[in-house]
Amino acid sequence: MIMTMSVEDIIPPSNDKWHAHAAKRFASPFTGQRFDRIDVDAMMLSHAAVISGYTINDFYTKPELGAACVANASEMYDLIPMTHWYFSLPWVAEMGAEVEFQPLLPPVVKKPNITDLEMVDKLEVPDLKEMENGFTGQLMTRAQDYIQKATPDKFVPMTYTSDLTGGGAQLCGIENFIMWTMTERDAAHKLTEKFTEVAVNGAELMAKRYGSAFISTGSVLANNDIFSDTDVEELSAKYLRKFVDRSLRKGAGPQVLYHLCGNHETDYKVFKDRLVFTPFTIMHAGYMGREVFPSDVLIKEFGGIATIMGSVDTKIMILPNPKRVYEQAKEQLLRGRDSKNGYILGTACELPPDSYPANVFALVQAARDYGTYGSW
Repeated sequence: MIMTMSVEDIIPPSNDKWHAHAAKRFASPFTGQRFDRIDVDAMMLSHAAVISGYTINDFYTKPELGAACVANASEMYDLIPMTHWYFSLPWVAEMGAEVEFQPLLPPVVKKPNITDLEMVDKLEVPDLKEMENGFTGQLMTRAQDYIQKATPDKFVPMTYTSDLTGGGAQLCGIENFIMWTMTERDAAHKLTEKFTEVAVNGAELMAKRYGSAFISTGSVLANNDIFSDTDVEELSAKYLRKFVDRSLRKGAGPQVLYHLCGNHETDYKVFKDRLVFTPFTIMHAGYMGREVFPSDVLIKEFGGIATIMGSVDTKIMILPNPKRVYEQAKEQLLRGRDSKNGYILGTACELPPDSYPANVFALVQAARDYGTYGSW
């Protein structure tokens, strides 16, 4: 029988020397300095729980435990020294959708709450108090309160809304939403607009509670596998601009991460003139077609206005071949390490829960070997 540990037992005694070093590395792209090497963000969530002896369900239903696992695993792997916890369906429960936790997978919407067009107009946006006491608000504040208390040196308050378009789509069902973009365009826009309002309220909530809030957002559903470049601009990019602009005005930021998930083969260009960029912005894209997005292409478009986060194919992280991970990371590092506003090595999307630890170590080793600053 496998014995599990309490939350207090998850985090080993703080390694102050490691954290001081890692914090300087993490800050260097945003301060115009180059410390020792390029940092690595494996976009790790429930993988941290799995390698700590817990389940995916534990990670999402026990946010304090999940955050503790991330803190422990980040130090073990030598990743960015920022402890976080979140899930892919923030704020949809506050809008009326029923979210269900699963034994072996992340949470899902069990049943959409918008079943006809009339319900779109009647949908109300919850206020800050309702959101604070709601499903997402309680989970997120539990995690961040815990991080702030248990590992204050790794605490970066965060507001997380992974996908405004996708968030609106979850309320009526993904298939219905995609159909509405062709047959009932106004309804699709209204849902996305209302979800954007909720996301802004969420950012304000976190900023008021913690004094600031790293804005993590992006475009997931709206990508070239489903939509044209024009559709991506209209259904995603313009709402991202509204969300970030209004969130900054509510006290969130100044850090912003844009995660373009999935295939953004040609639509990536529409984001440059649409998005809001602060001096602390990270730009990340997962794939160009079926291949990982080339770092040099992302740098050409965004390197002058943002720190670039490069991608290693998420799918290969679950294969027993750390050399393949190392070689792909090396290729991306060689393409991206000289970016004007700094470069971070990452995975194309969330690190799969069942990724091999050897693959994560290979990712970091590549950064040590090919991400150092100076002459090569």
